[in-house]
Amino acid sequence: MQHFDDLTPKHHDFINEFYELQESYAYYFKHGAAAERFTANSSLFDELVASAERAPGSRYVIGGNAAVMAMRMHLEGCSVLLGATLTDRHLLAIPNDIKVVGGPISRDDIHLVLEYKSGESWGPYTAPRANRFIIHNDFHNPRVKSLNEFGRQLENFKPDVFVVSGLQLMDNYQYAESEDVRSEVLESIVHQMLMVPRSTKVHFEMASYTEEEFLNSVQKTIVPYSDSLGMNEQELANLHSLYTYGNVSVVTDSTPRVAAVLDQMRSIFWEIRSRSKFIPGHKTLTRIHVHTLAFQAVMVDNVHGSWKQPDVAAAKASLTAYRHVCASPEVDANQAKLLMDDSFSRSAVTAETGRVVLEPERPVPCWQEGPLSICVATGIRPHLLYKYRRTTSSSIVSKKETLLTRRDNFVNATDRIVAKLLFEKMVL
Repeated sequence: MQHFDDLTPKHHDFINEFYELQESYAYYFKHGAAAERFTANSSLFDELVASAERAPGSRYVIGGNAAVMAMRMHLEGCSVLLGATLTDRHLLAIPNDIKVVGGPISRDDIHLVLEYKSGESWGPYTAPRANRFIIHNDFHNPRVKSLNEFGRQLENFKPDVFVVSGLQLMDNYQYAESEDVRSEVLESIVHQMLMVPRSTKVHFEMASYTEEEFLNSVQKTIVPYSDSLGMNEQELANLHSLYTYGNVSVVTDSTPRVAAVLDQMRSIFWEIRSRSKFIPGHKTLTRIHVHTLAFQAVMVDNVHGSWKQPDVAAAKASLTAYRHVCASPEVDANQAKLLMDDSFSRSAVTAETGRVVLEPERPVPCWQEGPLSICVATGIRPHLLYKYRRTTSSSIVSKKETLLTRRDNFVNATDRIVAKLLFEKMVL
């Protein structure tokens, strides 16, 4: 291991050597920023996996946006079609009711997730907030090998929701053939986004991108055909930088104020709407969901969209994040803490918009700004634990069964009540 005195925290587009891993980890760790990097050196990655497997308490779990969301939707009563290439061992961990298409592979696509707590130290560096650093040696998902079979199944599935995720695995990936492969994959994904009925909601889940050329491609191809965007605060700042200044931000403020996040959400919401209207077949962006450690912010257009109960959506997002981290359906207020201040400004740009005070009677404050409904729910988190996660990401779609509507309304109402009780117990 490189001595800390000789270590210079530095961003690397991808990892080839162990010292590059150390430098990259130190760089993002000291900024408290999330990152995901491709490890081009397969031998190095296999050594790291073997070392991780020997670590006390190491375990394999399903990870990745697509697989995690697929299983979450399945728990909510949805019929789910998941496009992914999995080994037989990996497939056994997916519920039988989820239809997985894409074909088998012989080698697991393992992603190593190094998670750390706020205030944790590594040598001379201290993390300003909890976050994670991910490395992978995934050769299947950057090519989205499940795409063709997924497209064939999509025609008969008739989804209510189409989710695109995992595109960050193409970021800085070194294609042996040519970069045209990446463009062709993006074009194929757009084709599938256009295959589904206009009434189908298309959601694009962002991730960590550092390659400016690729993020520009995503902005021009995927974003204009999306009804909804999901991202964390770092990805929001990155997208805002691209639309405003034409470049990407490798690291951003690790603990942004609510007002700053809302200002960036407003900015990209209208900028995307403005640019997309000139693109044939585009969809009108009607929803942005930003998930941070401290809070969940949901912005929806009530005029052009049909998103219902954004307050419930924000509350449920906060509670679901807690349940996912704790791997438990129960929310234990004694083991959790609120991560947001008791009040926040609506805007850092326009002072006259005023402040919002969190109240037990109104745990998820919402307000109108023209056609927009904006809701903010406080984040609840336990202490983060270290864990290694195996993950595969690609595209998923879900179909809501009408018989489950009454049950889902009950679940949503229950989460709203739980959020209120939790707020009262922890604040009063």
